[in-house]
Amino acid sequence: MTQHAPSPASPAAGPAPLLEVADLSVSIGGVPIINKVSLTLNEGEVVGLVGESGSGKSVSSLAIMRLLPKEAAITASRLRLLGEDLLQATERRCEQLRGSAIAMIFQEPMTALNPVLTVGEQIIETVIRHEGVGRRVARARAIDALGRVGIPAAAQRVDDYPHQMSGGMRQRAMIAVALACQPRVLIADEPTTALDVTIQAQILELLQDLQEEYRMGTVMITHDLGVVSSFADRVMIMYSGRVIEEAPAGAVFDAPRHPYTRGLLASIPSSEVDTDRLYAIPGTVPPAFDPPPGCRFEPRCAHAAAGCRLAQPALLACGPDHRAACLRLDEITPAGAP
Repeated sequence: MTQHAPSPASPAAGPAPLLEVADLSVSIGGVPIINKVSLTLNEGEVVGLVGESGSGKSVSSLAIMRLLPKEAAITASRLRLLGEDLLQATERRCEQLRGSAIAMIFQEPMTALNPVLTVGEQIIETVIRHEGVGRRVARARAIDALGRVGIPAAAQRVDDYPHQMSGGMRQRAMIAVALACQPRVLIADEPTTALDVTIQAQILELLQDLQEEYRMGTVMITHDLGVVSSFADRVMIMYSGRVIEEAPAGAVFDAPRHPYTRGLLASIPSSEVDTDRLYAIPGTVPPAFDPPPGCRFEPRCAHAAAGCRLAQPALLACGPDHRAACLRLDEITPAGAP
């Protein structure tokens, strides 16, 4: 498939981003789900999108992929992939881009993979559709793809159905399907969910190796800051459909500014602290149809004041390339317990 080249950029400005998202908003049935999310992804960069279930991470990624149902209203001031406007793209054009220019690893491979087709057939279909090669070449590519993601005896396992593979093998097969055509942008949506810690570490190491090899731009979606601690270049924290903190990964871990980010960090078990109880942020993410007034995190926040109930705070600069949405930024020190 012939892809649109990225928009030219001046040498001073550097290469154009692979993915540009500005003010992305999504509503379903008139209910706002995502509120003005912005994201820029460059070649070779990993952006971690972090938050609890219900924060809007997966909906944002599905909106970028143009995979939401027709009932969903998507607006944005900019939504560009390799310089091409996705909001103006036809469904047919989006189908051409998905798998070749942008791909997604879904949360649960047992439901994402087709149970009545072999894993090899699903890779072969992707390669033939996007690259127009013959079946023999596509099958060889499928075997190579399975081998590259660490599946042993790939020439035999290519004819396995998803249910014949273990959870870790299915996740590797899902990665092979997504990367078969070497897309420029990869969205990994909770790629280690339901895997034990050993397999989880192997999958993350595999994704990191493939990221470096292909120089993709990657969006890593997770609820666990520990997952992105050694993988992401930048981290964006989402809560109730909004980005509430974003910064280089080091700044998020060393000097988190938003109380919610601090709570997420505090909930990561530490081998250096002996405790009988793990920390948990009190309460739950509010439903989209019944958000609290003002700051969405206010009902759960230990630092909340009366003014927090009056208006949603804007993302404000609080350090180099560091922004957070909290009315009490000047009163809360960069370090300390949540």
